[in-house]
Amino acid sequence: MSTDLAIETTGLVKVFGENRAVDGVDLRVPTGTVYGVLGPNGAGKTTTVRMLATLLRPDGGEARVFGKDVQRDADAVRSRVSLTGQYASVDEDLTGTENLVLLARLLGHSKPAARERAAQLLEAFGLREASDKQVKNYSGGMRRRIDIAASILNTPDLLFLDEPTTGLDPRSRNQVWDIVRAVVAQGTTVLLTTQYLDEADQLASRIAVIDHGKVIAEGTKGELKASVGSGAVHLRLREAGQRPEAERVLAAALGAEVVLDPDPVALTARVDGSGSDRGAAEQAAHALAELARNGITVDNFALGQPSLDEVFLALTDKKGEAA
Repeated sequence: MSTDLAIETTGLVKVFGENRAVDGVDLRVPTGTVYGVLGPNGAGKTTTVRMLATLLRPDGGEARVFGKDVQRDADAVRSRVSLTGQYASVDEDLTGTENLVLLARLLGHSKPAARERAAQLLEAFGLREASDKQVKNYSGGMRRRIDIAASILNTPDLLFLDEPTTGLDPRSRNQVWDIVRAVVAQGTTVLLTTQYLDEADQLASRIAVIDHGKVIAEGTKGELKASVGSGAVHLRLREAGQRPEAERVLAAALGAEVVLDPDPVALTARVDGSGSDRGAAEQAAHALAELARNGITVDNFALGQPSLDEVFLALTDKKGEAA
């Protein structure tokens, strides 16, 4: 295994009865990065994490964490990793301070050191004012923050975050994202599983897309978006009365469905350069020329990459067709 990799798996398999929850997963996770594992519920994300964290034994394949086999060297792996699962694992009847001090003591800190570390984390995670409140009185976002704080009482080399923002409001999600960035800035590698495409887009430097226990695509955000071979043209017209004609011309020029935006002068259309002699940019330029030839004035034009949502839908649709 390369010293630049925090995780390396080859053909990783986990079977429950007749269900192959993980079906030959290959991963290579660089150190010091956020690596996203993206997929819907039931895709095999959590099962993969549990095997990497030594909580489940693989039924096939190999997995190494910092060069150590997750089965033969499980103790060595556990000494370098921490896991925050989908649900808060702290004691709801204890206060924030009591939870962190208790866990720090179990990890070998002296009582003064445990209280000092707890205070540092509560301050850093914006929980100082709630430190003496029972966790059962915390909001969802506060619970996730205290849970992540508990995971880094001893700074791990590798932190598994399994769908850390499920059910959180946008503000709380942003707070958790800031925490993840801060953890990585201190040198920790993060493997992040999520079903939120915007979360992977915001945080991960590389992303593996998993569906039905298999990795169906892997790469940077840009590589995944480029693999779909399509983007979107966004237009704003000078006159709303020209929109019906613009819709007709745009559909003919691009050979694509045109979406009428809520704004009465705006239109959006998909541009797919993957199966055409023209690239996406050339197709968009041709469409603009056709609009001008028909006397339609465009005030604003933008050609954007597909969103990760569109990438995921395209990839899973292709997988379904192949099956």
